[in-house]
Amino acid sequence: MASVKKTTSLIHHPYRAPVDFEAPLTAVHKASTVFFPSVEAMKSRDWKDKSAYTYGLHGTPTTFTLEERLCAIEGGLHCLLVPSGLAAIAQVNLALLAQGDEVLLPDNVYGPSKALAKAELQQWGIAHRFYNPLDAQDLAAKITPATRLVWLEAAGSITMEFPDLVSQVQLCRERGVWCALDNTWGAGLAFNAFDLTPEQGPHSLGVDLTIHALTKYPSGGGDVLMGSIISRDDDLAMRLKLSHMRLGLMVGANDAETVLRALPSMAMRYRAQDLSARHLARCCQEQPAVLQVLHPGLPGSPGHDHWLRLCTPHAHGDLNPLNESTDAPNGWAAALFSIVIDPQYSAPQVHQFCEALQLFRLGYSWAGPVSLVVPYELSTLRSVWPSWLRPGHVVRFSIGLEATVDLQQDLSQAFSKAFPDIATQ
Repeated sequence: MASVKKTTSLIHHPYRAPVDFEAPLTAVHKASTVFFPSVEAMKSRDWKDKSAYTYGLHGTPTTFTLEERLCAIEGGLHCLLVPSGLAAIAQVNLALLAQGDEVLLPDNVYGPSKALAKAELQQWGIAHRFYNPLDAQDLAAKITPATRLVWLEAAGSITMEFPDLVSQVQLCRERGVWCALDNTWGAGLAFNAFDLTPEQGPHSLGVDLTIHALTKYPSGGGDVLMGSIISRDDDLAMRLKLSHMRLGLMVGANDAETVLRALPSMAMRYRAQDLSARHLARCCQEQPAVLQVLHPGLPGSPGHDHWLRLCTPHAHGDLNPLNESTDAPNGWAAALFSIVIDPQYSAPQVHQFCEALQLFRLGYSWAGPVSLVVPYELSTLRSVWPSWLRPGHVVRFSIGLEATVDLQQDLSQAFSKAFPDIATQ
């Protein structure tokens, strides 16, 4: 080839860096265009099995690596990345449901998932109904021939009920409907959603797929929006993958790198926030203004027995992937808990309590380094007030990585300011 101009050489320079480079972090590969060595390669390469690269939208070494590591954590075989946890929920619904189908959701489902069912899904002719998350028989009664998909949550959004997942999944198996679990709370650490019973193997009892808001624990910094869809079944995975391709969904390489960087510390962060949350939840039980504390790991909390059977070390013996750790003799939970404040106090007083907190910040999401607090109007989020929930004002806490003693003092001073007529502990 004849000599080229400097401007051309900036684009078509002959130098290639050596490929034998390895470091703790996966390289960041950014691409829309992917080069092919020949027309034959261009026509024969297939992105679906991750054996080759065809276009940036279908994956790069960075995103493929993240997908495989997430599969290892959650116990799945196939993973898709999407821009958020809500996008993962929407993607599953779009791929698996059609006009005339019905989807069932627990009444404590993540609020935007409920809104999606009431708006877009209903507009497209897809029906929805809500079931009692703590009553497997209610779920059984609501599965009809039109039901194609059942959404599960463990623990439930805001009120933290822990369902009998084994019974729920068994029902879906018996009725021949797909079941999808929002596994953001468990993060693949508290329990294995694809192996819920000791009978592992081709006929083991597990969910069909999980979605995970990687925004939470896998990212851990409160600075990334991302979601995943993970499955084990090859045919189901391909159905999801083709829909994912047609919708043009993918995530940015730098965001994928951020999650990859955070994954090695996820279990340590999960455990630290879990221990702090349990301590603070017990402290809140001593506050006179608090009628009820909602945390799956605390006796008396809705679904506590189900949590014990699934998330504690004795639950599955050696099948619990974290039994190798001696750090969790009392099982695994997450950074969240909620409280119900006595209705004798007004909503402005509850808001004053939240605003009086100095270390807890008002903000949505959770599992980041900063502790968060959000007051909720639960009556606007549930079709009925749960029978297991005391009437009152619901406030949810997400515990960060601050010193537990400092968070405890912060809660104490806020209780004193907002509810001065009672003696706080």
